[in-house]
Amino acid sequence: MAKGLIVLLHGVGSNGEDLAGLGAHWASTLPDVAFASPDAPFPFEHGPGYQWFSLSGVTPANRAARIFNARQHFDRWLSGVLVAHQLQHSPEKVVLAGFSQGSIMALDAVVSGRWPVAGVVAFSGRLASPHPYNLAKQTPIMLIHGMADSVIPWAESETAARQLRELGAAVSTQFDASVGHTISAQGARSAGEFIGKCLAQ
Repeated sequence: MAKGLIVLLHGVGSNGEDLAGLGAHWASTLPDVAFASPDAPFPFEHGPGYQWFSLSGVTPANRAARIFNARQHFDRWLSGVLVAHQLQHSPEKVVLAGFSQGSIMALDAVVSGRWPVAGVVAFSGRLASPHPYNLAKQTPIMLIHGMADSVIPWAESETAARQLRELGAAVSTQFDASVGHTISAQGARSAGEFIGKCLAQ
């Protein structure tokens, strides 16, 4: 059994393979840690790939409801991943690392109190979960966002950091001036260091 598991949550219209390379990049500095990067539960309606919830007609007013409705499928999916790695009783050995919509779901897993994991890395995401927020434990969270992001503004991560800190979470942030809606080499490096600390507890 691995001493820890990193679950990679891809963005909308993408697939698990898209983030698998990130796991391979981290593997050299995280020995004995397993990686999982499966596809999200739902097919993307507008092309190849998968999604955690539909973006068709999504608005700030209805986004939280879509996240809420996605929880049952997300939890069943994540439970299956943990069972496959024999960690279904050890969420404290699991780190969720998401990009874009995957980040939204990773943050939701923690702020809803459903998944008391070892840590969360959210690249280019936002905190859009329905209230109330109820952290099951003080999970460390790292928010990484490019300030040239034209898909999800970096201010969303700035707002998320403030809200999470108000809940008592230990939050780290990294805002990169010239990075768009992607994961930069520096962002990946910082996230790997953060994950190592989370799993060393």
